[in-house]
Amino acid sequence: MQDCLFCKIIHKELPSDMIHEDEHVVVFRDKFPKAPIHLLVTPKKHIINLWDLEKEDEALMGYLIQQLPSIAKKAQLSSFRTIINTGKESGQEVFHLHIHLLGGSAKLPGF
Repeated sequence: MQDCLFCKIIHKELPSDMIHEDEHVVVFRDKFPKAPIHLLVTPKKHIINLWDLEKEDEALMGYLIQQLPSIAKKAQLSSFRTIINTGKESGQEVFHLHIHLLGGSAKLPGF
């Protein structure tokens, strides 16, 4: 998508503090963190959000979930929280599916 902020990061058209990249996913630090460590785990494939998943995305989503523990270890986290916002009312601001991976404090606040 031409106007998608995360697609521009994926294609290296915009800078980011990227900590991981492979053929399916990029992981970069959130520019406006909500925790000491706040990473965005983003598929390279442009999917707007969970509403837009198709059957063919099943393996990709499984892959993303399976990568979370190794990404957390790479960020030196001993525990972490994940959040996927789906839709504007949920707090989604960038309409490219991504998983927030948060941690780095003794205890994250509840919600």
